[in-house]
Formats: sequence, C-alpha cells, structure tokens
Amino acid sequence: MPSFDVVSEVDMQEVDNALHTTVKEINTRYDFKGSKASMERKAKEIILVAEDEYKLGQMIDLLSMRMVKRGVDLQALDVGKVASAAGGMERQVLGLKVGLETEVSKRMIKFLKDGKFKAQGSIQGDQLRVSGKSRDELQAAIAALRGHDFGLPIQFNNFRD
Repeated sequence: MPSFDVVSEVDMQEVDNALHTTVKEINTRYDFKGSKASMERKAKEIILVAEDEYKLGQMIDLLSMRMVKRGVDLQALDVGKVASAAGGMERQVLGLKVGLETEVSKRMIKFLKDGKFKAQGSIQGDQLRVSGKSRDELQAAIAALRGHDFGLPIQFNNFRD
C-alpha cells in the first residue's frame, strides 16, 4: 500500500548560520554600537537580549532576513512576548516549531477526510503517515495539504509505492 510521511523539520545548521551572520552584523552596525545586544540558540529556541523593544525588533528583522536567504521558512518561528531581564534589559524568546504536534496532525487527518480523499492518516510521534490505495490519490492529497495553511512549514518525505 503506497504511503508518505508529513513532517515539519527545520535545518538547524542553516538556523545557526543565519544566527551567526546576524550577530556579526549587529556587532558592526552603528545603531548597536556600545549596546549589550546578544542572541543565542538553545535547543529549539533563540533567545534575544537588548536594551529596548526597538532593538529587539531590529534583531528579529535582521534574523528573519538572514533565515529567508538561507531557505528557512519563517512559519517555523514562534515569536514570544517581550519580558524584562536583569540589568534593565529586555528579553524575547523565539521558539522553533519542529515536528508536528498531535493537534496539527488531527487537523490534517480531518482535512483529508473532509476532502473525500481515499487516504488514511495515522499519527506516529511527531510525524503523520498517510497511506492510500493508489499513487495518484496520494499525489492529490500532497497537493491539497501543500495548498492549505496549517501554521507551520510541512515537508513530505518517505514516499513509498
């Protein structure tokens, strides 16, 4: 029975490269001169620290621009709220959405059932396996899933015939 997997992955090496080039630019920019602005990645989040919200916004814009150039989908970023940090600084956490949550997988399965596709979905950890009777039906399901916005980047892999 033909099947494929729906996953949501982010290339962490490209995120790190975008982060490092952004840090280099922040260190050389005039409006950040003498600033204690910093950014670092820990597991699935990027932590930004700056003196004020304006600089945090500038840092997010620079990072977003670099990530787009590196081919990282911006839907993978979950921008958190600005919070106060020690020493009069402001802190903001950007989460990286990696893997499909169960709720999103259930929405995808419901989307396939509502679309009258002859394909069944099964949740397997942080991915969704979709299987069907024919290859053409699965390709139609891929096209429909790709055209719908689920709020995070999705990729299709492990297509088996």
